[in-house]
Parts: sequence; C-alpha cells; structure tokens
Amino acid sequence: MKTLTLNKIGLQEEQAALLAEKLNTLLAHYTVFYQNARGYHWNLKGEKFFELHAKFEELYNDLQIKIDEIAERVLTLGHTPFHTFDDFQVHSGIRATPNVSDGFKAVNHILDAFGHLLRLQRELLSLSEAADDEGTNALMSDYIREQEKLVWMYSAFAG
Repeated sequence: MKTLTLNKIGLQEEQAALLAEKLNTLLAHYTVFYQNARGYHWNLKGEKFFELHAKFEELYNDLQIKIDEIAERVLTLGHTPFHTFDDFQVHSGIRATPNVSDGFKAVNHILDAFGHLLRLQRELLSLSEAADDEGTNALMSDYIREQEKLVWMYSAFAG
C-alpha cells in the first residue's frame, strides 16, 4: 500500500506538486497578459482613448496583484514560482501582442486572454477541489467570478 506524504499545510505532496505546476502555468499566462495590458495602456490612440486608457490601467493593476497572489500560492504549496521571462514565454498560452494601438483590437486581445485564463482556472478549480485545497480553490473561484463579469463588460464594448 502506498503511503501518502503530506506537505506543511496538510495537502498530499503529489497533488500539491501538480497544483503548483498548473499555478506556475497560470502565473506565466498572467505575466504575459500583464505586459500586453501595459502595452495597450501605453500605446493606445484614437477613439475612446480616455475611457480605455483608464480601463487598461485598472486591468494591469489588477493583474499585478493576481500575479503576486499566484506566486505566493505556489510558495505556500511548497514549490518555487516561475520568475524568468523565458519561463513565462515558454509556459504561457497567451502570446505577446506588440505595438497594439487600436482600442478595439486591444479589447479583442483582452477577451482572448481571459478565455485562456478562464479555461486554466476552471481546470485548477477542479484539481484543487479534488485535493481538498481550499486556498487554491477559493482563489480560482474569486478570479473566475470577477473575470466572467469583465468578459461580459469588454464584450459589450466590443459589440
């Protein structure tokens, strides 16, 4: 019979390792998305500049907070968060979108990025539930709820 090893917060080591791996992938997605959002904010021109400039700043500030929360969750699970640009580029399904200055194009890229995040976060939600990892589960649940509303709002803007 296999003996289960628990980590410092009482989760099975194998499950915690899988969760940390998936959280690192999520961290990579968030970091690339964050950089894209900064670029949209900086390079935006034309119609709806003032409205979108403020929304993009709000977005990247929120992403920055979530990046820190995800990295700290990886550490809480007893693992090391990604922290190099190489790791972020290799493990992110979100690609860098350089030189986007059109607000409507930026919003469509944002919607695409949220699609990537929501799929990965739902996967993490299932995994964390199976591992009895309430900390990761609550984080993913909160992110999903917030982002579903943002998808609705950005979609309404995009038409």
